[in-house]
Amino acid sequence: MALLLRHSRKLRRVHGVLDCERGSIARHFSASACSTTLKKEDGVSNSSLEYGKKAGSLSISQDRKSGKDTHKFKQVSPQEARGLYSSNRVLISATGVNSLFSCGQVVLARHFSSAADLPAHEEIGMPSLSPTMTEGNIARWVKKEGDKVSPGEVLCEVETDKATVEMECMEEGYLAKIVCGDGAKEIKVGEIIAITVEEEGDIEKFKDYKAPASSAAPAESKPQSESTEPKGEEKELPKAAEPKATKTEESSHSGDRVFSSPIARKLAEDNNVPLSSLKASEAKGTKKEAAAAPGLGHVDLPNSQIRKVTANRLLKSKQTIPHYYLTVDSRVDELIKLRSELNPLQDASGGKKISINDLVIKAAALALRKVPECNSSWMNDFIRQYHNVNINVAVQTEHGLFVPVVRDADKKGLATIADEVKQLALRARDNSLKPEDYEGGTFTVSNLGGPFGIKQFCAIVNPPQAAILAIGSAEKRVIPGTDGQFEVGSFMSATLSCDHRVIDGAIGAEWLKAFKGYLENPTTMLL
Repeated sequence: MALLLRHSRKLRRVHGVLDCERGSIARHFSASACSTTLKKEDGVSNSSLEYGKKAGSLSISQDRKSGKDTHKFKQVSPQEARGLYSSNRVLISATGVNSLFSCGQVVLARHFSSAADLPAHEEIGMPSLSPTMTEGNIARWVKKEGDKVSPGEVLCEVETDKATVEMECMEEGYLAKIVCGDGAKEIKVGEIIAITVEEEGDIEKFKDYKAPASSAAPAESKPQSESTEPKGEEKELPKAAEPKATKTEESSHSGDRVFSSPIARKLAEDNNVPLSSLKASEAKGTKKEAAAAPGLGHVDLPNSQIRKVTANRLLKSKQTIPHYYLTVDSRVDELIKLRSELNPLQDASGGKKISINDLVIKAAALALRKVPECNSSWMNDFIRQYHNVNINVAVQTEHGLFVPVVRDADKKGLATIADEVKQLALRARDNSLKPEDYEGGTFTVSNLGGPFGIKQFCAIVNPPQAAILAIGSAEKRVIPGTDGQFEVGSFMSATLSCDHRVIDGAIGAEWLKAFKGYLENPTTMLL
């Protein structure tokens, strides 16, 4: 064990950090650089550490009763040692070290060079910075090749499916090689983007380093038998599916019978054309339809990560969630009056002006507290009802649609909500939202009334939430007054889109009734 800990300065700090019944330290070396091997000997009950040379290997085991270490040597040939592991990597491990670990099961792993001429290094992969992220883009590198890096320092800015996020360094060392430079697109999660080393003198050795062809995340790794196949054969695989298109043509003329529609037979008969001489044209027209019409000018705009993910999530929402919609009109004269009374106070105190949307968010949050069934998610085997009321607010930007979250909106004052919404909207337009700015919402509000003058619309539920509120513009209407007179009132349309698996129609109507009550009597929101 002492030999293993002396080998790496990072493992020297392990003592006193962990202490458990079962644990393991793992470190990878190149098979050509050293011929270490691991074999479990009979009678080794608690821990086994094997560290060997080309001529053989050493087994150190600890006896439970005596607590003493016993040493066993076993002769192992280099060929046998290399055959024990795939990918030319050999593993040194220690398991069950009682005095060293204390948190169930721990594995510390570090990758080293797959070639003998490369020193110890760490491969940094594209991180998963949001629950829905499968790939990302490199916006820019903050550190340059050769720079010293420390834990907590920003390495680069990564464009995720939600926003641009700063990626921090986890260990001390030097940035030896940037594999994916500024502007690199569609990098899969787990794919190598950079290399770091412990010693500054090792940087030069990675000047011509190239990432392995398959450097994706472990979940995407293939068995060795597949990975050793020539690249040429892999490229031929998609072509194997092409005969399916011609299979229709062959089957349509199989035997003496020709399969055709009644109108096709009628046309062939009228024009004296034998059906057997015709060929199916279904498969041939597909690619032509995708091409632009001759003489029609167009421009192809690349989709950003946020737009791709938004498209996939909303498509899945409409396909898998049974939507239904409830609409109510609320008279908002008192709401507008309250806003006009509060904003001079905000100006005097230097606060942000309160918008109608801020009042809507507060009313929606209080209605969710009153009708908590709408503050829920469908979880297949159960319905999860949330104690926190976190309102996502839809913000349209040039990069796509963002939905930053106002947490515990039911407990916050209007001035606080107004300030948070404006700050979140500004960060969304700057594409600088962090994961904590948009994750954890339980309900969404989308307002197309004030900014765009849309009278009424139906929004798509934002999964895993069970409802979304669509707010239209306020409009003046002539309505009957007292004593046979008429008066003018301002009315605003609100449509609640519901997941029928979670929210029954009566529950959705009850929530809208509570929401309308807060809008028409806004002073009750201040109680």
